[in-house]
Amino acid sequence: MFDSYSSIEGFKEASGYTIDGIWYPRVTKIVSIKAKPALLWFYGEAANFKAAQNVTTKSAEEGTLVHEAAEAILLGQKPDVDPSIRPAIDAFKKFLDEKNIQSAPDWVERRICHMGERYAGTIDAMALIDGKFGVLDIKTSQAIYRDYNLQTSAYVEALKDQFQHLQTRWILRIDQIHHCLACKATLRVKGGREKIRNGRGGGACAAGAHEWSELTGEVELQEFPYWENDFQAFLGAKKLWEWENEHWLKKVGYL
Repeated sequence: MFDSYSSIEGFKEASGYTIDGIWYPRVTKIVSIKAKPALLWFYGEAANFKAAQNVTTKSAEEGTLVHEAAEAILLGQKPDVDPSIRPAIDAFKKFLDEKNIQSAPDWVERRICHMGERYAGTIDAMALIDGKFGVLDIKTSQAIYRDYNLQTSAYVEALKDQFQHLQTRWILRIDQIHHCLACKATLRVKGGREKIRNGRGGGACAAGAHEWSELTGEVELQEFPYWENDFQAFLGAKKLWEWENEHWLKKVGYL
């Protein structure tokens, strides 16, 4: 895959961070080495590769809007919220109040670095929730996937010595959907792509007969307190990523 980059600087910029003059690979780049069957299925269903790429790009842009607004709120700011994501952000603000989630400016968008294992990253936040202090990772996906545990385990492992009261980690999923008023189906529009899911245990309307509600935000929080085994899996992914990118990693002096 080394032909994906045109220069050493291009590889370094795309794949990591330089901290105190030393380059480290980025956590999210490392975990991208893991196969994602659902993503392959999505590309297979698309009209063509370009159409799938357009949906992926637009979805990422929408996700960035949600991330930026959510992080600004965690910083105590009152951001201008794009109307396209307002239901999601309204649900997020309500959830913060109900759960009394507490964070601080120094805990949001914080750069982390594990010098021993040689990787770096940027966490969304650290937070105090229900009396526990941990890493909070924000996602805008349609579900919480196990893959996320690789990423967050790397964050916790890098921070645990610096913050000895760090106890756990959470995935906070922020999304917005339409509900059918007649059955339990949902309609999710992301990246310009519509996806309808029929509810479990409920009757489904005939094709095209759904009566959709206004767009509604939804927030889901899951805790994953045990990161040690996930971190070993992360190190395995890191080893594979290093093998895959050996050409460039030797050029930048990492290997």
